[in-house]
Amino acid sequence: MWRYSKACWGAAMAVTLALAPGGTQGLWGQEAAPIKTSITSDTTPSVPQGKNTPHFSSESGVGPDYEIGPEDVLQISVFQVNDLNETVRVSNDGTIAVPLLGRLVVAGLTPDQLRKNLEQAYAKNLLQNPQVSVFVKEFHAQPVSVIGAVAKPGLYQITGPRTLIEALSMAGGLASGKDAAPGKSVYITRQGGFGDLDPVPGMELIAPDKVAINIKDLLYTRATGLDIPIRPHDVIAVSKASVIYVAGSGVRKPGGFVLEDRDEVNVVQALAMAEGLAPDAAKHHARIIHTKADGSRVEIPVDIEEILKQKAPDPTLAANDILYIPLSGGKAALRKSTEAILQTVSGMLIFHPP
Repeated sequence: MWRYSKACWGAAMAVTLALAPGGTQGLWGQEAAPIKTSITSDTTPSVPQGKNTPHFSSESGVGPDYEIGPEDVLQISVFQVNDLNETVRVSNDGTIAVPLLGRLVVAGLTPDQLRKNLEQAYAKNLLQNPQVSVFVKEFHAQPVSVIGAVAKPGLYQITGPRTLIEALSMAGGLASGKDAAPGKSVYITRQGGFGDLDPVPGMELIAPDKVAINIKDLLYTRATGLDIPIRPHDVIAVSKASVIYVAGSGVRKPGGFVLEDRDEVNVVQALAMAEGLAPDAAKHHARIIHTKADGSRVEIPVDIEEILKQKAPDPTLAANDILYIPLSGGKAALRKSTEAILQTVSGMLIFHPP
């Protein structure tokens, strides 16, 4: 078995560059860099043939379908030819520089496909029975963003087939605690859209490139078809639960309340969250403070007593709405301005029932 130092190998290459008339054709139909080589069989470092010959593979720790892409770091080794061993980063154009072969397009190939292509290329007038190993040392080509109400939002690299639940697990699962409780939906945005997706109950295609999936159905009922496959560059956003506020001395426990799997509640439900009315509540002088999309606010008078007697409609409160109920007998409290109420609400701790 021939073993060359870098100096000897460089000298051999200089001789062949001067003598060789032909060139090395690049892989996959692309012309390689202009390196002309022709190493004859009597001087070529070779691997002895026989039943004990090792077979190198792409032991990358990834699934067989993983496709190499830009920014991935590859470790390429040729058995018993140390001068050809390289650790390279895939360029943004999807190519790498390979000794003797020039720049080759590798993006879109699996590590095993790249291994086979390199072995075929080296076997053409360069090495006898080359044994190549391709190892993906760092993964950067197949990111998935997981944001919103998850324990560890961030950018995650997927190294094989993953489903939505598996992607959420990579981010530590859903967030817990009163400050970041998940809402009722998880949204997936995909480059290229969802043209091949067949919507099922619990799923809504809200745009060509965006789908909403009910979290409760996904995680607890395990409805068929909701745990969709995740693709590289998907953005997974778990909605945060809406909050409504019940303020004023006319309720037993004022505070902010997380709606979790609901978008809205009615006044009676909001009162139940606040543990009911105080004995001296001004039932006829409650109001809902609603903030519009443009930031302006509107006050809606509410007669709690008429609602409880089912003599008046029970209005709903949506995200960030405030139900304000003062005490009776206090004219100053009844005239309390919206700004003062908002200041009170801003200091409230969100109450999240167990």
